[in-house]
Amino acid sequence: MKIGNIEIHSNKKPILISEISGNHGGKLSNAIQLVRKAAINGSDLIKLQTYDADKITLNSNRPEFIIKDKKSIWKKRKLYDLYSEGETRKEWHYKLFREARRFNVKCFTSIFDENDIDFLEKLKVPAYKIASFESTHYPLIEKVIKTKKPILISTGLNNLEEISELVKFLKKKNCKKFALLKCTSSYPAKLENLNLSLISDMKKRFKCEIGYSDHSIGYTAAIGSIYYGASFVEKHVCLNKSIGIDAKFSLEVKNISILKKHLINAFKTKGKIIYGPTNDEKPNLKFRRSIYSSKDINKNEKFTKKNIIIVRPSFGLEPKHINKILGKKAKNKIKFATPLKWKYIKNN
Repeated sequence: MKIGNIEIHSNKKPILISEISGNHGGKLSNAIQLVRKAAINGSDLIKLQTYDADKITLNSNRPEFIIKDKKSIWKKRKLYDLYSEGETRKEWHYKLFREARRFNVKCFTSIFDENDIDFLEKLKVPAYKIASFESTHYPLIEKVIKTKKPILISTGLNNLEEISELVKFLKKKNCKKFALLKCTSSYPAKLENLNLSLISDMKKRFKCEIGYSDHSIGYTAAIGSIYYGASFVEKHVCLNKSIGIDAKFSLEVKNISILKKHLINAFKTKGKIIYGPTNDEKPNLKFRRSIYSSKDINKNEKFTKKNIIIVRPSFGLEPKHINKILGKKAKNKIKFATPLKWKYIKNN
């Protein structure tokens, strides 16, 4: 699958998507800085979130519209106020897309409302993202499918039946350019709750590219996702830990280059399923053990544990032959530190 000229494939180097989210703190200048620094520091793709607070929730003070989880970084916040604060305004989009283009980086967005698709199509977005909380919003997904653009769908909160139903729906609607993201929808997500091994299972079950949307703190999980087969990683970025509603679990944008290097190195270590030494290892084969004479041995003298030994290097017979040799006689005189060969050993 390609987004612009960026190829997403498990056999290619992993792709890093920098998620700006609501970490602009309500200021266009911050949003522009985030896009610019994400590009400069090596992001392969940059992603925004496109929504209106009025369309994603209701401006209500009823209890269900207030975050009550004591562990949440947004506890006691009203949903409407939170989304209003994190909203990337429509009029900003032109400038943010233009800023990304200045650095030859493709910018796309998460979509939350069908009515925004026409607006985004005018911006020529190369792809769309469906957030975990929208992954059951089939009317939205169906309209995105009609754009024929690649679709990335996060699967946080989804059970196996829901993901299977989603993939079946995508195929029924003849959507051929889609990828799923393993995601844990808690903020920040604890390492013990990430279950990264699901990535390899999802690849086998759904036979599509699988990415990882990381809400944990640090590099560990993103790097680990590559070992399990993730072909791309989405990471929230911030200017610093004090600006933005998602900053507490986001990566400071200046550190993108570090993360990208880790991801590429992790990919390199995966290699191929090949048994035996690599080309770089082959010179070291000689440092395996083999059978040598540990003292001078006379002709017709028996081989015993007192005159032969298993040591490095490996120019003698392999250690597995030691019991066949013990008790046999030498054909001729053998000097100390001679690698033992069959030609030096009598058959009886």
